[in-house]
Amino acid sequence: MEKIVQQGLLYDFYGELLTDHQKQIYEDAVFNDLSLSEIAQERGISRQGVHDIIKRCDKALAEYEEKLQLVHKFLETKKMVQEIHCLTKEYLEHKDISLIHRIEKISDEIIDL
Repeated sequence: MEKIVQQGLLYDFYGELLTDHQKQIYEDAVFNDLSLSEIAQERGISRQGVHDIIKRCDKALAEYEEKLQLVHKFLETKKMVQEIHCLTKEYLEHKDISLIHRIEKISDEIIDL
């Protein structure tokens, strides 16, 4: 997965666990695409300080995901729902009852996540 997309997902799920200061700097770097120098000047800290905070945030967010697996579960669920959507369309075209059984199996997997 592209790094920026991964950072965005991790932040969406775990960003509230960061301090306000970390969130502001991380958002400026990742979402607002500001350079380290721009953020440092705006926040009154060193460029190295900004770099360190971003690295610590990336590490913290990755550790949360490693332990909780919320992003992984979300992406797996999304994939299964897309499959259910496709199977439903196919069922409407062919009226194949085996497709309903497949949909039922996928929905059971989602419930067990």
